Amino acid sequence: MASIKKLLIDSLDDLDKAQLKRFRCYLRDDYKFPASGLEEADVLDTVDKMVEREKQEGAVKITLDILKKMNQNQLAEELEKKLKVKKAAVDSKAVDVDYSEFSNTLKKLLKQDYEKILDGNSHQNTYLTDIYTDLYIVKNHTGGVVNEHEVRQMESNRTATEDTSVMCKDIFKVQRDTGRQNRKVLTLGIAGVGKTVSVSKFILDWAEGKENQEIIFIFPLAFRELNLISVNRSLMGLINKKFFGSENQLSSLPKEEGKVMFIFDGLDECRFSLSFKNSEGFTDVTKETSVDVIITNLIEKNLIPSALIWITSRPAAAHLIPPEHIDQVTEIRGFNDDQKEKYFTRNSKPDMSERIISHIKRSRSLHIMCHIPVFCWICLSVLQPLMMTQENLQSIPTTLTGMYIYFLLSQMKQMKAKKQSDNLPQSFEDVVLKLGKLAFTQLQKGNLIFYKEDLEECELYVDDGIVFSGLCTQMFQAEKPVSGRKVFSFVHLSVQEFLAALYVLFICKNRKTNPFPLTLGDKLKRTFKKNSLVDLHKTGIKNALKSKNGHLDLLLRFLMGLSLESNQNELKDLLPSLNITAEDLRQTCEYIKQKIKKSVSSEKSINLFHCLNELNDDSLITEIQEYLNSEDLSGQDLSSGQWSALVFVLLMSEETQEMFEMQKYRRSDEAVIRLLPVIRNTRRAL
Repeated sequence: MASIKKLLIDSLDDLDKAQLKRFRCYLRDDYKFPASGLEEADVLDTVDKMVEREKQEGAVKITLDILKKMNQNQLAEELEKKLKVKKAAVDSKAVDVDYSEFSNTLKKLLKQDYEKILDGNSHQNTYLTDIYTDLYIVKNHTGGVVNEHEVRQMESNRTATEDTSVMCKDIFKVQRDTGRQNRKVLTLGIAGVGKTVSVSKFILDWAEGKENQEIIFIFPLAFRELNLISVNRSLMGLINKKFFGSENQLSSLPKEEGKVMFIFDGLDECRFSLSFKNSEGFTDVTKETSVDVIITNLIEKNLIPSALIWITSRPAAAHLIPPEHIDQVTEIRGFNDDQKEKYFTRNSKPDMSERIISHIKRSRSLHIMCHIPVFCWICLSVLQPLMMTQENLQSIPTTLTGMYIYFLLSQMKQMKAKKQSDNLPQSFEDVVLKLGKLAFTQLQKGNLIFYKEDLEECELYVDDGIVFSGLCTQMFQAEKPVSGRKVFSFVHLSVQEFLAALYVLFICKNRKTNPFPLTLGDKLKRTFKKNSLVDLHKTGIKNALKSKNGHLDLLLRFLMGLSLESNQNELKDLLPSLNITAEDLRQTCEYIKQKIKKSVSSEKSINLFHCLNELNDDSLITEIQEYLNSEDLSGQDLSSGQWSALVFVLLMSEETQEMFEMQKYRRSDEAVIRLLPVIRNTRRAL
């Protein structure tokens, strides 16, 4: 029996060249198909475009409508007859399947798996509904490849007036404005912003019968689990093994539109290739093949064409799915300002939450980072005990490095208490430096998740009973990996970068080596001193500036912050005898300023200003503040370094987020280009 697609192709094959051209004109004019690529499309391409955009049912309706408009009534009648014959043949073979028992079994399983989540405040599993806070999710109209560090994206990506917010539970519901339902959605968000938690809440609401009850089955398949499947499986075999076991096997899936959903969480963690250009067109749900073939054909609608597909990913991996295979891109921005305050109010006493919120608002970099829910937890775990015991708020951390140092110290206190009670084999210092090595080596490779063998390369052995506290979390407890293999990750990318910076500084000073790869210039000059902090800083800066996606930017900020004597005093057990002089820091600051003056990238310069901020050097900022306070703003000629300082000051200004008065500044093409990061960052530009 021919497929619907083949029946459409056969019908259009009966049109001559002029008639086919007229058919395409109707597609363009009456049905708003894009003209690009349509004018020269042959029959196969034309049918592909209709099916891709309108699905099979819509493509059939459009074809019949256009054929009748063209007075090709005989062709239309023949197509309708063939479709009726096909439907009758399918109906005669169809077996009524009662999916309710399997659906209820799945709901019970998923409710059990998703009703609790690891709560950072208590390091224990807590009911998700007790701690869940709605996140700010918007419809994203850009998509594409994102090649910059995620913290940098967050610092230059605030709420804009054109953003359209959407509730997580409504992503797959029929849209009121268009009357259409999104079938394939890609949800983007930086690490730790809440993608997995949002997915968990969506699944839990369905499993508890609260939302999206028109869906019969939801099958969550995290990429970190799929990575571990090395043998061929069929789609039904994969579903049965993970969700239903061997006793009561599900034999088929509903074919009605929108009754089955597949959720692929963590596209950025995918370790196998997804080849859409060379797809096999695989359609048999019972035939065994590789995992990558199953996933690509689900997304391409070859397997289960009626299924809903939800994919989550960090922005940098979005390009792995071609745009034509996605109906809607959404973006999770984390907490907006109101949600930040709600989080702290909900998780601490009123007087304490007010003090914490007030402290965070005084530091723009901390306030921006609090868009990430995990960072809010870090701030709460650090600031709450400090504010309960210290009246002098001057000693409470205001920089990113300071916050993570105190976070590390709080974990050290917990682990040392655990070591005494459980007789753990290694000291906290040993574990932290081994975790630092793991963090640095995997950061160089671009990895955020690790397996047992990755840990063992750094002499971390899971069987020793090491308790990682909040520094490193085993991610298997809330999952059911098909292979049963454990998966590890840091609670957030920034924690990995902080420990990597700690490791770099330790290796330089205590083992007299530089873990950064030397630049070709340094190798040729042979001037690098292995035990020189200044040269370590220089190679770190050079490596960060060379990075296309800024993957070392935050590590560099932490490295600068950790070089301050005041911060090292807090970590004297981990970083003994560093003997960093004021002259070392002065030379590093001067080197950073030279790079700022030479740098053509606003984003790179902004990160270098953050490094100066961590080193408590604000000379360039003071200079630009005087410029801002002057009366004649537009008449000033600014150097490259001053332009970079201006952009940094404006980006860090809370007032700029609401309104940016462009007319105050010199009106030129250069000014517009230089100030683009600020213009993109403001709600209203004049």
